[in-house]
Amino acid sequence: MSNGKPTNIKQDIIERANHIYYLVVVLALAIMVRLAYVQYFQTFKGKLWRDRVAETIIKPDTVRAMRGNIYATDGSLLATSLPTYIVGLDPTQAKPEYFNQKVDSLGVLLARIYRDRSARDYTDLVRDARARKRRYVLLNRRRVTFEERQEMLKWPFFRSTPKVAARGGVLRPHYERYHPFGSMAERTIGNLDAKTGRGLIGLEASFQRDLAGKDGFGLVEVLSGNVRKPVSSGPDLRPEPGMDLYTTIDVNYQDMAESSLRQTLEKYSAAKGCVIVMEVATGEIRAMANLTRTRTGSYTENFNHALADRTDPGSTFKLATMMALLEEKAISLNQPVHTGGGSMRYNGLAINDAHHGGMGTLTARQVFEKSSNVGTHLLMRSYYYKRPDLYCNYLRRFHLTEPTGIHMKGEAIPVVRNPDMKGWSKVSLTSMSYGYEMQITPLQMLSFYNAVANNGQWVRPTIVRQVKLANEVIHDNVPYTAPERICSPETARLAQELLRGVVQRGTAKHIDNPHYAIAGKTGTAQKVVNGKYKVGTYYTSFIGYFPANNPKYSMITVVDSPQGDNINSLFAGAVAAPIFRQVADRIVAYDIRMHAPIRAGQNATDPKTGLTAGYADDIHTISTALHVQSEPSTEGWVEKTENGRWKSRPTRPDQVPDVRGLPLRDALFLLENRGFRVSIEGHGKVKAQSVAPGTGATSVSDKAIVLTLS
Repeated sequence: MSNGKPTNIKQDIIERANHIYYLVVVLALAIMVRLAYVQYFQTFKGKLWRDRVAETIIKPDTVRAMRGNIYATDGSLLATSLPTYIVGLDPTQAKPEYFNQKVDSLGVLLARIYRDRSARDYTDLVRDARARKRRYVLLNRRRVTFEERQEMLKWPFFRSTPKVAARGGVLRPHYERYHPFGSMAERTIGNLDAKTGRGLIGLEASFQRDLAGKDGFGLVEVLSGNVRKPVSSGPDLRPEPGMDLYTTIDVNYQDMAESSLRQTLEKYSAAKGCVIVMEVATGEIRAMANLTRTRTGSYTENFNHALADRTDPGSTFKLATMMALLEEKAISLNQPVHTGGGSMRYNGLAINDAHHGGMGTLTARQVFEKSSNVGTHLLMRSYYYKRPDLYCNYLRRFHLTEPTGIHMKGEAIPVVRNPDMKGWSKVSLTSMSYGYEMQITPLQMLSFYNAVANNGQWVRPTIVRQVKLANEVIHDNVPYTAPERICSPETARLAQELLRGVVQRGTAKHIDNPHYAIAGKTGTAQKVVNGKYKVGTYYTSFIGYFPANNPKYSMITVVDSPQGDNINSLFAGAVAAPIFRQVADRIVAYDIRMHAPIRAGQNATDPKTGLTAGYADDIHTISTALHVQSEPSTEGWVEKTENGRWKSRPTRPDQVPDVRGLPLRDALFLLENRGFRVSIEGHGKVKAQSVAPGTGATSVSDKAIVLTLS
């Protein structure tokens, strides 16, 4: 009892519970109101406060180093970094008198260089920034070039004079990567990640550490709009530029390889292809072209097939089989092989020759020259089917079971079966003997053929010769030659005979050249479609070297999945081999070291040089060297008249030039620099051209011209 009244405990508890309930409801409503307010504040008003806070943020920032250049073997630039600059201004730095005198002229100069606003607009922008006491204003988001920067350094607020201690103008550098030759060798050179600046593929990725240099670090003020103003009083570590790569690529050979490959891919609507040109003695790669068909039907460099595309090599692998047999003296090249009707079965495996109806009895030499699968199987069966490990040991000795070790990222590891591997069967050795049940890249196959051309000496492919910092050589990649030959000198000699015979009498006889000797082997492999080999879908290739009697260059040409109505026209001899011939013809015409020197004494008394047209400076040089008096008196391109005098030959850029009488090198220079695709027939100087001189360049169908040489 309290105050003389009895206490109702139950009622008291209920009242207190009601008070707590109302309090909780009020708190919940308050929280909801607060959440709504904060959301509104953040969305509509938060940016104002964030911008104000940003104006006081000072933080470290990375200053990208200038990336090193990539050069071709003749010093031409394949990739370089050009600086561009973001232009800003601190309008509070200048004294009032100087500011008022110069701000109008600054507006005029900015309008002249950017051409997107009037001079008054730029002047008002700077005046407004100064009135608001903004310490930095971004004048334009477009970056200016180095030449424009040099001009800006003479402007008010940017030039340095004794009277103006604090200029206020800020030119912040950024580096952009350029390829002076456009898409040429694009996949080999590689490209960069737009955000990080790191190399993604090709040489850019493989030599990232050397090319990148060391970035610098400094302090910046982060202003409104994420604009960054360098803080001059803060610590500043200057970036160190990257080193330069000096590659073995020859831009002329690269252009020859790409243009010939593109022409054939377009002709056959092929899926992809590649060409590699390598110097036999050193392994230096002069050209590496890779083209892939896009959905629109055009061709682009978006994958390095030469380096990373593994596949069954097909009949080009028969060279390894023949050499393994020759090393064991298991065969003679003149022994007979009864191939019968050109088809047979072995342990359930169908073995067929491309020649329908068979070729009857052949010699072992002819089995190789005519690329008989049945004949290759019979030669292998007589010796290696009971010695599979010995055969696989020879493949290791030939460097076909391991990567080449080229100094580029992305080289695929070859897959060549052996009896210890899962999937080995009773017919594995049969399939391997003529190029199936394995995965090998074009570069790895070319390295093997290159060793044969090099009399058995295997050299590692090289694409970067030196890494330099300014003129100092940091890395010098000298050619690497394996300590042991892949075969005996006698086997190398016989293998060279076999390869020469293919071009003289075998599947590639139509590319034989009377002026220089070619040696090589065709390869046509059926492709796997939905898990089965499909007739009519082929991987075609030709691997060889030239001149055959004194090999200077080795080369592989690949055309994958050519299309056409006639299956016989899709074999390697018709598709890949002509590319080899076309590129080789151009290289022989271009490389004067491959020709015997002319004895000066022989021509000293001969008033004729044999030249009927050419470039005046070149003719003058030749005439001086040979002590010939007949020299042109005019400059530029000239031609000889009937009376033996020289006259000017005009070459207008909008017309097809007259290249008759010119050496092939000069003719290619004139035509290809005007965008024409050139096909060549014959050898020597230009005798005729398919499009008449003076024809309008735009009226030539597909920009294609055929030159007949004699």
